[in-house]
Amino acid sequence: MTATRENRENTDRTFVEELKAAVTTRAAVLVVGVLLLQLAFILSYVGSFHRPKPDHVSIAVVAPKQASEQVVGKLGKLPGDPLDPRAVSSEAEAVRKIKHRDVDAALIVDPRGSTDRLLVAGGAGSSLAQAVEQVVTQAEKADQRSVRTEDIVPAAADDSRGLSSFYLVVGWCVGGYLCAAVLAISAGARPANGSRAAIRLGALALYSIAAGLGGTIIVGPALGALPGSVFGLWGLGALVVFAVGATTLACQGLAGIVGIGLAILIIVVLGNPSAGGAYPYPL
Repeated sequence: MTATRENRENTDRTFVEELKAAVTTRAAVLVVGVLLLQLAFILSYVGSFHRPKPDHVSIAVVAPKQASEQVVGKLGKLPGDPLDPRAVSSEAEAVRKIKHRDVDAALIVDPRGSTDRLLVAGGAGSSLAQAVEQVVTQAEKADQRSVRTEDIVPAAADDSRGLSSFYLVVGWCVGGYLCAAVLAISAGARPANGSRAAIRLGALALYSIAAGLGGTIIVGPALGALPGSVFGLWGLGALVVFAVGATTLACQGLAGIVGIGLAILIIVVLGNPSAGGAYPYPL
């Protein structure tokens, strides 16, 4: 019976020793850090996006002078300040401001009828256009008027929700910090000298060029989600990937392997939600 107890104690000691060898104190601290990073991710995204609402959305108002002042005043005093109205002299000016992103929408008031027109830009985000339409419709209904919405800058036919650009940039960001993380895992988080740091940046630059081109081909010629200048989007993508990767390398140089988590915290957990994520800024 004594021998059995000793065998159990030896087994227990062996298990504890194996546990300590498998999960070191440093590894345990890193796991706790990952848990906190995961919870911060959930809090940041759900907290930011679970209840989007318009906030000071810029809207142009085209109407005769007396009516214009009245409409601007009414829209500017809506509960919660969802709109930021401003009078403009003509519909052509309102359209120009929408296309140049100076305003997000325009209300064209018809003084001779009871139906006004709301000009929106679906290409700037369908969620924003829908939110403005809902707010203006309710405001017009209170005055026994109706509104007809016209999308003068629609999203591409293969990007009806206007989310392709957001997910493209997210993909580029993920590639940037993963490339930097791979360089750290394979050759150490901190470069041994300046020459190796320069070599890593050079490798990251080549990766960024390839990643920018690959993403551009997928969303452009392959899927048609973001038609436009291939070279312009390629250059933008390469810069995004390189900026994220270089930031991650810098964090790794300062904090070692923990720098990867620090980069994820800055770029993903805090960066995407604060930039609006899948919702345009006024939401």
